[in-house]
Amino acid sequence: MSNFGGRPHGGHGTATIPCKYCRAPLSVIPGERAIQCAHCNCVTRIRRADRIPLPVMGPLTAPFQRARGKKRAVLVGITYAGGMRRGCGELRGPINDVKCMRNLLCQRFGFPAECIIMLTDDQKDPFRLPTKDNIRMAMQWLVQGCSYGDSLVFHFSGLGAQVPDEDGDEADGYDEAICPMDSFQKGPILDDEINEAMVRPLVHGAKLHAVVDACHSATVLDLPFLCHMSRSGNWQWEDHRPPSGACKGTSGGQAVLISGYSDGKSKFSVNPEACASVGAMTHSFIKAVECEPRGVTYGRLLTTMKAIMTNGGGSCDLQGPIGAPVRKVANFSGVQETNLSSSEMFDIYRKPFAL
Repeated sequence: MSNFGGRPHGGHGTATIPCKYCRAPLSVIPGERAIQCAHCNCVTRIRRADRIPLPVMGPLTAPFQRARGKKRAVLVGITYAGGMRRGCGELRGPINDVKCMRNLLCQRFGFPAECIIMLTDDQKDPFRLPTKDNIRMAMQWLVQGCSYGDSLVFHFSGLGAQVPDEDGDEADGYDEAICPMDSFQKGPILDDEINEAMVRPLVHGAKLHAVVDACHSATVLDLPFLCHMSRSGNWQWEDHRPPSGACKGTSGGQAVLISGYSDGKSKFSVNPEACASVGAMTHSFIKAVECEPRGVTYGRLLTTMKAIMTNGGGSCDLQGPIGAPVRKVANFSGVQETNLSSSEMFDIYRKPFAL
């Protein structure tokens, strides 16, 4: 792969590489591993030889130095409004997803409002926009200094992407990624980085639950074990530890991802009616939690989510002051099946779900 007049190797100038799919020139951003093309929307991985080093992230900036209780959460919702995605409409559910998730965490699970960071692209505060830098800092805030008894939640509602794997740690040959609002300028956040940022720092007794409503998100935390429903109708585990032998686990804590399988080819709505909408994955999770009693097992929760996604249609009936005005469910992520992945295998029919 040639440089289009970019910096010589070892230099510090601006470099460009060609898009793998349409050959348009892409600027290499310091510290990034992949970049999204504004012409064809596809993601190209940056070869190691073409990467520009980035200084190690320092202390958190003042806007992210806030309350740090035992329960804290980062909620990200991106509509990609204002023509952020060339040739594609905006998503109408993600901001409502974040509001509904915040209401659930505060009302049902007792999360303090001051311990929840919300990043949405309708914010006026530049540090509350879901840019790549802000999402990274929020992830750092979430897990930094975690300790026994911490309950952490990460929720993302938006778009995902797939990138060919170059490390040999993906069974299907692809890394998964989430797309920040400036993905065309700075690239997506790959599952390798998400794992490094939020999974590996978890110490004994600390728990992270992630709920991701995006296409290509089934294993976006790069966790070693995947649980899905078999043809016989039972939830079963698969060993997804990387063939390379790379460690993708925690430092003694537990990480759980609730997401959905999507092949990226199913039809889904990116521009539903003007009425308020929520994403199908987020809706099924919140509705299942509301329907089931406290102490419901993970297996029961997943089964209820699957039933809601299968039978729920396009109507929304979430409770509370946030969910009540929402009338439309938009499957903008194209989710076809509910999945759970984890840093460790456990009996999902016995272990109670709790945040």
